[in-house]
Amino acid sequence: MTAHTLIQRLSHIGLCVSDLERSIAFYRDVFGYEIVSSIKIGPEADALLDLKNTKLDAVYMQRPGEDTRIELLYYHTPGFQQINEPRQVNLTGLTHLSFRTSDFDAVVAVAIKAGGSYLERSATHNPTYKMKAGFILDPDQLRIELLEAPGDPNFLPGQKAKKP
Repeated sequence: MTAHTLIQRLSHIGLCVSDLERSIAFYRDVFGYEIVSSIKIGPEADALLDLKNTKLDAVYMQRPGEDTRIELLYYHTPGFQQINEPRQVNLTGLTHLSFRTSDFDAVVAVAIKAGGSYLERSATHNPTYKMKAGFILDPDQLRIELLEAPGDPNFLPGQKAKKP
């Protein structure tokens, strides 16, 4: 038996946030996530999280009809460490979330209104593929790629089209 046969599913992607209510509103208003569960966690999680005197709120959100969940983590204690600029994408670890959209500019406008920002220097247009892409930032500077392209939103870059 191999380990991958024992894995049941991707449970969630955890995001540490500096303002829980602001982040809930951002992911709800921009991406359509809904709260599906929440818990309060205390020092019983210190060993798991490699922290001391943990007190945090965890809110799980999911888009209707999709499987992937995000977990917003707000640390009352020991607090959070904030960055004030977008995390570089060539640092190892999580680099960004990515969403396909049918209207890049409209999503950017909603994200800005919801407390995010647009990383204009990331704007990319490829007329050959009729593709538009760029990064927005959530309120805590997490990069979120938006990709507008024609065709099946489940189609991945580099993936060969299936023959009918």
